[in-house]
Amino acid sequence: MKIIQNNPYRIAGILSNSSAKELQKQKGKIKAFSKVGKEITSEFDFDFLNSIERTEQNIEKAFSNIEQNQDKVNNSLFWFLKSSPFDETAISYLIKGDDEKAKEIWGKVTNEKEVNSKNFSAFNNIGTLKLLSKSEFEIKEGIEAKIKLIESEYFENFVHSVADQTFTINNQKQSKLLVDELLTQFKNKYSSADALDLFSNCNGSTQKYLSKKFTEEPIHNIESNIESTKRKRKENKNDSYSFGLKLFVDTKDDLTLLKSLLGISDLTYKRVADELAKEIMQCGIDCFNENQDKENSNEYLEQAMKLAKLAESIAVGKFTKDKAIDNINSLKEMKDRELSQAIDTLKSIKDAFETNEAKIRAEVRSMNLGYNQTVNWSKVEQMIKNSLDWDKVVELVTRVIPQSNVSKIQTSGKFNKINQYKDLVDFLFSKLGPIQINQLKHICYWKDVRAAQAKSTARKVGSTISKATDGGCYIATMAYGDYEHPQVIELRNFRDNTLQSSFLGRSFIKFYYKYSPKLVELLRNRKAINRSIRTALDIVIKTIKK
Repeated sequence: MKIIQNNPYRIAGILSNSSAKELQKQKGKIKAFSKVGKEITSEFDFDFLNSIERTEQNIEKAFSNIEQNQDKVNNSLFWFLKSSPFDETAISYLIKGDDEKAKEIWGKVTNEKEVNSKNFSAFNNIGTLKLLSKSEFEIKEGIEAKIKLIESEYFENFVHSVADQTFTINNQKQSKLLVDELLTQFKNKYSSADALDLFSNCNGSTQKYLSKKFTEEPIHNIESNIESTKRKRKENKNDSYSFGLKLFVDTKDDLTLLKSLLGISDLTYKRVADELAKEIMQCGIDCFNENQDKENSNEYLEQAMKLAKLAESIAVGKFTKDKAIDNINSLKEMKDRELSQAIDTLKSIKDAFETNEAKIRAEVRSMNLGYNQTVNWSKVEQMIKNSLDWDKVVELVTRVIPQSNVSKIQTSGKFNKINQYKDLVDFLFSKLGPIQINQLKHICYWKDVRAAQAKSTARKVGSTISKATDGGCYIATMAYGDYEHPQVIELRNFRDNTLQSSFLGRSFIKFYYKYSPKLVELLRNRKAINRSIRTALDIVIKTIKK
């Protein structure tokens, strides 16, 4: 500690309660040695301290700094004095370089003892020695000993032993001067919080002064940062996220210090913390509002969410904390807004289709069929399929789920909702044709729609062939490529409603079923022949309809 290492009394080579006569004698002796180029040493240089260099300049300054009574008291509190046999013994050990033994001797008359007329100097001396320690625990004890001395009624004894008998001093003011000097000494070595902790053993009045002293600067820093951020945010809302984040980082240490000093129930702390939380939260709001229409708006939403959470962690007052929580909840809803909207739209389409399907099937089941009448289930299925205008459905989905929304849906962390969305898209695509699916392929971001279409077509063709071999219109199915093709359905209806009603028709059907499968196997992949067959069948169907 510099104020001890370079103490004027040390440079003068005397103890702080040396008489005025001794002081003048030592001054003359040192100056005389200095003039002839010799450097004087003192038994009070103490080997456990850094080496000392006495120059004419610093000698003059040292004696100048102990001329006034107040200066004598201030500097004595950071040096040693001898006013009792205990001091004499302990200082003799210091001279020998045994500072631990000196601590032991002074400790016997100060540990768990009150200050009195016989030990006041021991409190000062052990305090000075412990302030030189590398142990923070001992430094705390040294500070405690000094404060205890100053605030005792026997501090007057100390003052009069180092200054004039007529000099009076204000204990409270002297305590503040000591604290100020110690804080100056600790400034470059300890953080504010650590420095404050060194005073934790001191009494209430010292703690109160420290609180006031330590809170003024951090409050000023926080308020200045808030105002600066507010000004920059209003000038450039696009960058308000970076402003808010910087505000949090720049005020974190000051706010932590205020919290440790004042506590969260203190009105001043509440006011400062809530003002800080509000500005950080507003930075997030402005960030999102300014950029929500951009393609990467989810990124800005995440930034706003981060700032809202930081604000919530800082806020103390109920109103501010609730506002931050509401902001977080609103942002969460907005984050999944596109996904929820997409699910609602797709679900409404599925519900409408299933409602129509149930209604049509119920109507068919309730029909009173006459003798030998059967339901044409192919037509029923076609009615169900066409119960919605799928072109209009495509228009609706395109409008509700544009590509920009799909990008936001992809980043959602709601996996259950994502799975629901995928199931609904798969349902929709199962009802649409290739051209319609191609128009909506962007909503199916997790797989290649074209590859899926090819696979589906392959399955459909396989199913078609399977149906054909299970008793369908073999040649017609092959020619038109779909068991459910309207022309194939027309031929099946002719078979069921006309050919089956006569002996000749039934004979034709039997003949057809026997030989057409082999013909299908031979002609399946011959496109030119299939086109010819379709042309011929179109003419036949036109004739049937007449």
